[in-house]
Amino acid sequence: MSSLPKDALHFPAASRAFLDSYLPPIEQVLDDSSPYPFTTVTFATSLDSQLALSPGTQTVLSGPQSKAMTHYLRSRHDAILVGVGTAVADNPGLNCRIAGVGGYGSEGLEGQPRPIIIDPQARWNFTDNHKIFQLAKDGKGRAPYIITTLSDPPSEQAAILEKAGGKYITLAPEPGSNKLEWRDILQALKAEGLQSVMIEGGAAVINVLLVPEYLPVINSVIVTIAPTWLGEGGVVVSPPRRTEEGKAITAARLRHVQWHPFGEDVVLCGDFKDS
Repeated sequence: MSSLPKDALHFPAASRAFLDSYLPPIEQVLDDSSPYPFTTVTFATSLDSQLALSPGTQTVLSGPQSKAMTHYLRSRHDAILVGVGTAVADNPGLNCRIAGVGGYGSEGLEGQPRPIIIDPQARWNFTDNHKIFQLAKDGKGRAPYIITTLSDPPSEQAAILEKAGGKYITLAPEPGSNKLEWRDILQALKAEGLQSVMIEGGAAVINVLLVPEYLPVINSVIVTIAPTWLGEGGVVVSPPRRTEEGKAITAARLRHVQWHPFGEDVVLCGDFKDS
């Protein structure tokens, strides 16, 4: 064991048990029966269902205990996925800082998830000075895979990715649009050998996923709720309105729900399984 970096986080074993049934097995076995990885949707929200004060504004919601929990969740998944808006706005590290994983007490990269950026038009104009690449260089995280629709992504960015151990993955867009189909994305991750993925945001990604079409491919949902209201005009998690016979109906409802207090926050776990 090497010495721990100052930013290492601790998440006690006693706090982990309630999460187990909502996470991929620790000893992951290839599931050839499904074309998709184990998929967890997770995010932190205010009491008024907002992720940020405004688009592109970093907003701290999680307290220290639930922040450590989020990093523990990262250690339990092969990949962590965000949309390009989050990558551009936040310059995120998308690594795991739990004490004991690779780069934070252990050698290698064990426990470090592969960052996945959904960037259909390759508009993330990153350099090797971005945080995610510095962490990869320092052995504290992995370089990202960027999913795009472009058959010829920018060569300068492609070179940076390749040098760091990442790459572009090109997928065909939906007919008549530049948008990617989420089943195609998840299948591509499975084909890369990624058995589980933690989808962390932002709001545009989460809202697109929380619709009946995609609920069957979501294995679990873990939400940290902070005791604060952000107020009008923020970035809201609210899936599209559904109607049935001309009447508004519930957009989606979790099942097998558990609530757990963490400091001043509350963590909600659930899924969409029928039984």
